[in-house]
Amino acid sequence: MKQKRISFGQGKGSLTHNNREFMADNVDPLRTPQNITFVRQTIGEAYDQLFAESTERYNAKQKRNDRKVHGSYYEHLFGVKPCNTVRTAADKRKSFYEDVVQIGKMEDSGYGTEDFQLVADCLKEYMEGFQNRNPNFYVFNAVLHMDEATPHLHIDYIPVGHYKRGQDVQNGIAQALKEMGYGEGKQAIARWRAAEVEVLNKICLEHGIKPLVPEKARGTLEIPEYKEQRRQNDELKTQNAQAEAELSEKHAKSEKLDAQIEKKTATFNAIMSYLPDLEKDNKVEDDCLAIRQELDSLLDGKLSIMKHKDDIIAKVEKLGKIAEKAADASHRKSHTIYDLRELLQKKENEYDDLWHKAAERSGRINELTHEVSALQAKADVQAEFIGLFKRCEPQKFAEVKQLQEHIQAQREEEQIQQSATRKKKSWGLE
Repeated sequence: MKQKRISFGQGKGSLTHNNREFMADNVDPLRTPQNITFVRQTIGEAYDQLFAESTERYNAKQKRNDRKVHGSYYEHLFGVKPCNTVRTAADKRKSFYEDVVQIGKMEDSGYGTEDFQLVADCLKEYMEGFQNRNPNFYVFNAVLHMDEATPHLHIDYIPVGHYKRGQDVQNGIAQALKEMGYGEGKQAIARWRAAEVEVLNKICLEHGIKPLVPEKARGTLEIPEYKEQRRQNDELKTQNAQAEAELSEKHAKSEKLDAQIEKKTATFNAIMSYLPDLEKDNKVEDDCLAIRQELDSLLDGKLSIMKHKDDIIAKVEKLGKIAEKAADASHRKSHTIYDLRELLQKKENEYDDLWHKAAERSGRINELTHEVSALQAKADVQAEFIGLFKRCEPQKFAEVKQLQEHIQAQREEEQIQQSATRKKKSWGLE
């Protein structure tokens, strides 16, 4: 019995590619008419068919206009008109999901091999029963590609769940899996995928194919391409980590600036809110005068001083404390709200400077965020280019890779020699 490995992974979800509105370099246009389209419906029509009536029922129950769904359900979730690529909502819901299913590899099931049509027949049989097995996954687009290296399926579906709160029919993959009997939690999708692979295994066995254990999901990439893409992703993660570290540093500086602004604001408010208490200040002066008069009477003679020594010391200490309060009151009196114009302008200038610095930090943070996004996009383009180059020109790809390894080895040798030269100089051997 023939042995073939099954690939069952998540696709990118590009309907223009699946429906050949866009022709990639790895597509043979002469074989495109052999592709099998099981279902093809625009995503806007699919959403209206699935959710329009539910949206009407929901809106009819709402008494407040701001709680109603305005526009289509798709626009309500994703904020744009229906489009041919996957969109992700604020609550992580995706506009649709795609699975890519393949049996065998280019070497044993690709175009020109005797099993090319055999694996295509198995995939066709699998797809014909998909919708019945998965009633909560509404398939609006499904194509069997026969014009690439190996036959494979693209299945695009919208998860449909039923709810007691909010709109009674919604896009919800967790609820859809639960209603189909795969339970809850992160493993629900894994249980569903395992069940679908088992269906595919049975179909393969009926056609004389012994399925091998599926490889880790990698779409339609071959293993060398997959490893190369993983290597580039690791490099991107390193760059992202550096960018995130810089972002974290900028955030810390921004928080420090915010703390300084808050402290300056508190000081400013304390000064501006001060008004002298003239009645209290006059009382301090009266108390000071009374104690001085008492001290004068106690210091009238030597006998009086000796007799009232402790009382004199206590009154002197009290007089000292009152004098401190009087001095403080006199100082604060000179900073009333009517004499603070110059100080106010100074504090406002400091406040503006701090806010300008905070705005500059925020702008730099935004720039770094855009740089991270640009790096991610660049990595994706590079990975796609390498994959196409590998498939179209395997010999040249091997030569370029060998040349790259040679250049890397030369660089490492030069670094070793430079390091040895620096050590000799530091030791005084040259």
